Amino acid sequence: MKKRKTAISLLAACGAAVILGGCSTGTSDGKTHLTFQIWDIAQRDGMQAICDAYTAKHPDVVIEVQVTSWSEYWTKLEAAAISNQMPDIFWMHTNEILKYADYGKIADLTDLYDGEDPDYFKDHFSEVSLKNVQGSDGRYYGVPKDKDTVGLVYNKEMFDAAGVAYPDETWTWDDLCDASQKIYDATGKYGYMAYGDDQLGYWNFVYQNGGYILAEDNITGGFDNQATKDAMKFYIDLQKEDWCPDQNYFAETSPGTAFFSEQGAMFLEGNWNILSEMNNYPNMQGKWDVAVLPMCPNPASGDGRATISNGLCYATSPANKNLELVKDVLRFFGSEEGQRLQGESGAAIPAYEGLEQTWIDVFDQFDYRLNVECFVDMFEYSVQSVNNKYRSVWKPDVTENLLKIYSGQISFEDGMAAMQEALKKAAEDD
Repeated sequence: MKKRKTAISLLAACGAAVILGGCSTGTSDGKTHLTFQIWDIAQRDGMQAICDAYTAKHPDVVIEVQVTSWSEYWTKLEAAAISNQMPDIFWMHTNEILKYADYGKIADLTDLYDGEDPDYFKDHFSEVSLKNVQGSDGRYYGVPKDKDTVGLVYNKEMFDAAGVAYPDETWTWDDLCDASQKIYDATGKYGYMAYGDDQLGYWNFVYQNGGYILAEDNITGGFDNQATKDAMKFYIDLQKEDWCPDQNYFAETSPGTAFFSEQGAMFLEGNWNILSEMNNYPNMQGKWDVAVLPMCPNPASGDGRATISNGLCYATSPANKNLELVKDVLRFFGSEEGQRLQGESGAAIPAYEGLEQTWIDVFDQFDYRLNVECFVDMFEYSVQSVNNKYRSVWKPDVTENLLKIYSGQISFEDGMAAMQEALKKAAEDD
């Protein structure tokens, strides 16, 4: 772990004074004031609604939701962890949870519900959701907050102009390419915009083909696996088509920006962005919809279906001076009532099994109804987002080599070998 230790030491030297929000405080009103840090402004109202519901039951506790941008969140949280001044409650992402758990900076919540039901976690959260809150030791270091999948967003008007039927559950990669070419020929607009991303790009194709990024041991890389290589070759080569922008284009314009400015017909999107996109682009209502991901037509193994699924959790510090009180708050956040409030706010699909409809129903407010049910349908074949405790070390190297393949700086085979070596070296340097 020496690379991660070095990173933390550097932050200790230069940023320990920068903290998130501060800790709970006792005030002249006699109440306990807790801080709750998140990074998504679009979810602030939903999170505050859950906090206010807790306060309604416990008037002597007030919880303030504070928002810090994603770009600053992790730098500040790490500095706060070092100085033991972490917020009382905060979101934890799968990218970071293993590091914080391994260093003892987030509280072990495995026994959180033992007084109520020792099997509470397993009874109410999916296996993927529980894996997302586990540390390297297999214990739970957070309360599952939400869950997500990746779907295909498409422009109905461009499909109509090209005389192409809308995407549905029968679609394969071949249909994706065929429709893209016809749309380009008819409109001059891009078809599917194959952004060189992992969660919102090639990972989905790899697992649809029966490949993998990490083997079952969660250490060994899969970039030398033939099914993985075949899927990535297919995805990368889409850039060679006249209907697909290259990665230089995406360096300036995200696929979402291109789509909502009506420059392209399709892109992959996570369900967590759909509500804000409905609100932010009212001029597009009725022009677009969402569908399940196209499946691999001839997978090396499996049925050709997969979508990457991730999810956040609520966490706290073991050094919190009000730890038992905060644990009670977290119990409420993970309760059916707390999770229902999240779904009804539209913030995200609740991690609590059986409450998916609460999120779906939020979209009834719009005159035009998107097929958001497709995101829930895909949980049936969802794959946990790729992650291990070395990810912060190997991911930059993988991304760099992927872009080198795209730009032609290195061959596909050399790039794949370099990615495999990056995963191997990250584990060996631990």
